[in-house]
Amino acid sequence: MIHTPTRLALALAAVLFAAPLFAQNDDAALNVAEPDFTLVNLPTSLRLPSMKSAFRITHRFVRPLKCDECEDNLLEDLFGIDNGAAIGLEFRFGIVPGGQVVFHRARIDKTIQLLGEYSLSRQSSSMPLEMAAVAAIEGTDNFRDDYSGTFGVVLTRLLGDRGSVHLEPMFVANSNLLDDGGDNSTFMLGIGSRIRLRPTVYVVGEITPRIAGYKPDTMLGSFAIEKRAGGHVFQLNFSNYFGTTMRQLAQGAPDGDHWYMGFNISRKFF
Repeated sequence: MIHTPTRLALALAAVLFAAPLFAQNDDAALNVAEPDFTLVNLPTSLRLPSMKSAFRITHRFVRPLKCDECEDNLLEDLFGIDNGAAIGLEFRFGIVPGGQVVFHRARIDKTIQLLGEYSLSRQSSSMPLEMAAVAAIEGTDNFRDDYSGTFGVVLTRLLGDRGSVHLEPMFVANSNLLDDGGDNSTFMLGIGSRIRLRPTVYVVGEITPRIAGYKPDTMLGSFAIEKRAGGHVFQLNFSNYFGTTMRQLAQGAPDGDHWYMGFNISRKFF
């Protein structure tokens, strides 16, 4: 019997190799199929021009959309705005052609993540996929405790100017911070897509099933609608938990019953 995440991966793989090609060689030019460096939380293969930068804010309201224990209803809490948020700040910089480094600081556990990404291939008539290698290390308590490392690859299929689909196998070492004697690492598969509905409007979705190792509770999933305006991308998203770093994605969500509203705002400086 084939499990649901496997079926999804196979379906997306079929789309990857059936879609028309889309090539882009100027890193500074707008790629309408892939306008941002992330989906909701997962990285994309979008290249950052050398010596250029970008900034992103991630914001997740901590009140679930459905909350039987909350004193006020969702509208009275203004969709969760009155109840605080898990916020992340991110800065990325292109250090060499095809290579970028990312600093991300998340409120959860005061986590700092340092990530590097290097483009291995562009999509072309002879190469059906874009590929980028990813390596990251993160630590809690402002990078002073509980370190976790990530190694993986981002596989992207550009669907002409209509969007993109992604498969992202990732190995996360020390994903289990509980020291309970169980599995200490996670192999997960990021699966996501961005589809262009209008010239500057997109829908985005991603899931991160854990294939092996430490995989408590349920996988983290998100979907969103976003608007591109010049160098900005404004995204309204909904997720079943607050994770934004690789370890937090590997840890998943406590359950699949609670969903949270949030947003991302990104800005390119080129």
